[in-house]
Amino acid sequence: MNNKPENQGRTWFWKWFLDNQLVTGLLILLLLLVNLILFSQTSYLFNPIKGFISAIGVPVACGAVIYYLVKPIYDFLVNKKVPKGIAIFAVMLGVVFVFVMIVTSLVPIIQKQLLDLVSQLPYYYQIISDQVEKFMQSSWFTALQEQFNTINMDFIQSITERLNGVLNLTFSGIGSVVGIVGDIVITLMTMPVILYYLLKDGNKVIPSITRLFPTRSQHKISVMLHEMNQQVSSYIRGQILVAICVGITFSIGYSIIGLPYGVTIGMIAGLLVIIPYIGSIIGLIIAMIIAFVTSPAIVLQVLTVFVIEQLIESRLLQPLILGSSLKMHPVTILVILLAAGKMFGLTGLLIAVPVYAVVKVFVTHFFAWYKDYSGLYYTPEEEVEEIIEVVITEEN
Repeated sequence: MNNKPENQGRTWFWKWFLDNQLVTGLLILLLLLVNLILFSQTSYLFNPIKGFISAIGVPVACGAVIYYLVKPIYDFLVNKKVPKGIAIFAVMLGVVFVFVMIVTSLVPIIQKQLLDLVSQLPYYYQIISDQVEKFMQSSWFTALQEQFNTINMDFIQSITERLNGVLNLTFSGIGSVVGIVGDIVITLMTMPVILYYLLKDGNKVIPSITRLFPTRSQHKISVMLHEMNQQVSSYIRGQILVAICVGITFSIGYSIIGLPYGVTIGMIAGLLVIIPYIGSIIGLIIAMIIAFVTSPAIVLQVLTVFVIEQLIESRLLQPLILGSSLKMHPVTILVILLAAGKMFGLTGLLIAVPVYAVVKVFVTHFFAWYKDYSGLYYTPEEEVEEIIEVVITEEN
C-alpha cells in the first residue's frame, strides 16, 4: 500500500496537474459531462446498434440467464470426468424437461385463472366504480375537496392523462400481438443454440478478451473480468432462485386464504421480485386490488401473507441464497432502480443492478490501479512510522 508510486520522475505538468486530487476530480467530472452532451446530441447515430441489440437481445439474454443457472451443474458433471459433449447434452435435456414440466403443470392453471379474471373484469370494474362514487359523495370527501380544490383538480387531471396514456398503449399493444408471438418463436428457436455455444465455449470468452490487452496488464484484466462474471452469475442465480421460492410461497399462501386467482397472482409476484424492492410492492398492490373487490375481509389476510413472506425472504432466502456477495446498500439499489426505470423503462429495471455490479468492479480495480500509479495516496515510510507511534501513544 505504501510502495513508491510509479510516477516518480514525471514532468512538472504531471506533478501539478495530473497528480493533483482536485484537478483529477474536475477532469473526470468534465469528461462525464462532455460524454453526456455528445451522447444526447448524437443519439440518433446509435439507432442501428439499438435495433440490432433489440433483435438479438432477448434470445441472448435468455440464453445467458439459463447458462448462469445451469453452469454449476455442467461444471459438476465435467469435474466428475463426464465428457463435455455428454455433459452439454444432459444439461440441455434437463432444461427441456423442466420447461415442459412448467408448461404442462402451471400454464393450464394460470391460463384458466387469467381467462376467468378477464371474464370478471366488468364485474370488478363496476364494484370499483361504485366504491369510488360512494367515496366521492361522502361528506368527508366533500370537505376535503373544498379545502384542496385546486390541488385535487390538478391531481384528477394528471391521473386522467396517465390513464388515457395507458389505454392508448394498451390498444396499440393489442395490434402487435402477432409481432410478440413471432419474437417468442424466434427466441425459443435461437436460445438453445446460444445456450449450447455458451456451455461449449463459455470458458474461452475471458481469455479471448484478455489477450487483446498488453501483456503486463493481462493478469489484472483477467482478475477483473472473472470478478465481474462472478458478480453477475451470483446475482442472476440468486434472484431467480429467490423469485421461484417467493412465487411458490405466495401461491400457497394466497390459495390457503382463498384469494381468487391465487396461483396466478403468486407467480406474478414471484416474477416481479426480480426487480428488487419495487417488485414486491407492485405484487402486493395487485393482490390487494383483487382482495378488495372480492371481499374486504380478505385484505387483512393478504397483508398477513405478505408480512410472513417478507419475513421468510429477508430472514432466510436473501441471506441463504444471495448473501452479501454484491455488497450494495439498499438505498443505493433503490436510487439505481429509480434512475434506470426513468431512463430505460422495464429493461432498465431488470438490468440496472447487474450493470451497476459490473461498473462497480471496474471502478474498484481502476481506482486500485490509480492509487498505485499516482502519488496522490502515497505515504512515505517515515510518515507511516510516525502515524503508528502516535496511535500507539494514544492507546497507552
